[in-house]
Amino acid sequence: MVNLKARIIGWFGYGYRRQLSSYHLHIFRLLACILAVYQIWSVIWGKLDPLNQMALHLSGILAIAFLLYGYSRKAHECKTTENPTWIDYTAVLLVILAGVYFSMHAERISVRIPIMDPLTTLDLFFGLVFIVLAIEAARRTMGFPIIAIVLAGFSYIFFGHYLPGIWQHREFSFTEVMHELAFSYNGLWGSPVSVAATFVFMFLLFGAFLKQAGAGEFFFQLSTAIAGRTRGGAAKVAVLTSAFFGSISGSPTANVVATGSFTIPVSKKSGYKPSVAAGIEAAASTGGSILPPIMGSSAFLMAAVTQIPYGMIALAATIPAILYYVSLLLMVHLEAVRSDMPRPKEENIPDIKKVLKEGWYHVIPFIVLMYFLIQGYSASRTGFYAILAIIVVSWFRRETRIGFKATIQALVDGAKSSIPVTAACAVAGLIITAIMSTGLGGKLTSIVLGLTSGLLIPTLLLVMIICIVLGMGMPVAAAYILTAMLAAPALIELGVQPMAAHLFIVYFSIFSAITPPVAVAAYAAAGIAEENPNRVGLEAVKLGIVGFIIPFMFVLEPALLLDGSIGEIVLAVLTALLGIVALTGAMIGWLVTSATVLDRILLLSSGCLFVFPSIILNIAGLVLVLFVFFMQRGSREQVPRTIQ
Repeated sequence: MVNLKARIIGWFGYGYRRQLSSYHLHIFRLLACILAVYQIWSVIWGKLDPLNQMALHLSGILAIAFLLYGYSRKAHECKTTENPTWIDYTAVLLVILAGVYFSMHAERISVRIPIMDPLTTLDLFFGLVFIVLAIEAARRTMGFPIIAIVLAGFSYIFFGHYLPGIWQHREFSFTEVMHELAFSYNGLWGSPVSVAATFVFMFLLFGAFLKQAGAGEFFFQLSTAIAGRTRGGAAKVAVLTSAFFGSISGSPTANVVATGSFTIPVSKKSGYKPSVAAGIEAAASTGGSILPPIMGSSAFLMAAVTQIPYGMIALAATIPAILYYVSLLLMVHLEAVRSDMPRPKEENIPDIKKVLKEGWYHVIPFIVLMYFLIQGYSASRTGFYAILAIIVVSWFRRETRIGFKATIQALVDGAKSSIPVTAACAVAGLIITAIMSTGLGGKLTSIVLGLTSGLLIPTLLLVMIICIVLGMGMPVAAAYILTAMLAAPALIELGVQPMAAHLFIVYFSIFSAITPPVAVAAYAAAGIAEENPNRVGLEAVKLGIVGFIIPFMFVLEPALLLDGSIGEIVLAVLTALLGIVALTGAMIGWLVTSATVLDRILLLSSGCLFVFPSIILNIAGLVLVLFVFFMQRGSREQVPRTIQ
């Protein structure tokens, strides 16, 4: 009875990640490895129908999801077995059968005309299997919030014809809804799952192979060699290391867990408060998802939604990403100067020449990646070539060689890390169907523009809030897809370029990971630092504040996305850097010396003025920041140094 109650209550929360053992672990590893090998074959050599390829991918992902993730934390706390139960294996068998069924009937389903070829009983059964079990897998991996949105979408499809006014739509039959959800290139088989089954999976494998090759240790040592000697060097190492890892993993939370376990304790020992050390890690890890060449899964989804080549997206996102990390490094430096932290001991810093000599070859896969992207190869094929490059260069040293066992482990790790992404994409496709089939997407564009009176800045602010709120309850990929469907048309209608509009949404979908009250990356960092999560979240927002400003800058000034002449791009970067200096000085309370309240107000005003691409406003901003600079410089020798 207690267990049944726990299961019922547990459905409204998260599942839990199991520690598999015995034959259960062997079954999981076998299925994960088969899935990874199939994925590589299907996107590189296979000539499968898209529906065929996606059905087998989703089937494999759901199968390993039910083995790895348990039903609920509540049930687990009530002594439910750690290993999968017969219920989990039944779900595994059902999704495998569903995948085989859709694969066998892929050609018929792809070309069927609903009126002439109605759905059969088996069609409906296996369609329901995919829909229900995709929702359950998403709940186990991401919690109930995203499921609540799915259920709201389904309620709107079936009962929206009863609503009055603009919210009303025509009545849908059950068969029509099933056709849209599972038997068309919408719903489960829309662009989200298509991207998850190709680009995203291949780059997650790329990250897994990099880890097996020891690239993580190399990038940590390189970061330490570059920034370790400077004041606040430990935190700067955390920033650079998280940037490298984040670009590979694409997940802010995973990045915090992977790098924060050693960067946060080191930052605390060097003198940073626990909340600041954790905030630095959270902000730096979150920024990795906007850093080319890999970025996060949302960038691949953006390529699918906008039909803009991924290489162009990565190129356009380069300057904003660099500006963000420049601001974060400057924040860390000014905090170290303000707190008068000592420089690290020289004997603890590795020699950069030695680090590069021992691990320079880890950079080769990234060069291969950028080369093939620039040459116009597909992201999937580019990822595959980069994986081959990792395997080849790993043999340059005996300690890093990727043999058979390491290859198997990388394949399993890649499949494992793709579970939450694919589950999120599957349910996001279901939500998109509810939005688009009922005409809600077009209506919401009118509603958004009506609320903001068609003014650009208020519309941008409203879209920002939507992204952050959605991002609090679901993964970045799902938050981006939904906001892109709901709000991107409104921005484009106001004259914003598609690249800028969608990158704006990508940024805020990502930065929701450090925005309280539900800041998942900050929560993960807080656990490592043993600090209050809300305090860490506020610190992360303060340190990453420029990340919330940059999207407005590139929407108003497309030259930051390399859309303009060389002169325009250089001028845009210079004004952005000046704005960053002003904003970081205002947030930390230090420029040349300790800043007064008036100094901080003037610096904040200056930073805001640099957001707008206006010569008059930029000159006014420059005057303000120079005024504060010279006033502080003049008073530096007269006023004793204080920490505020």
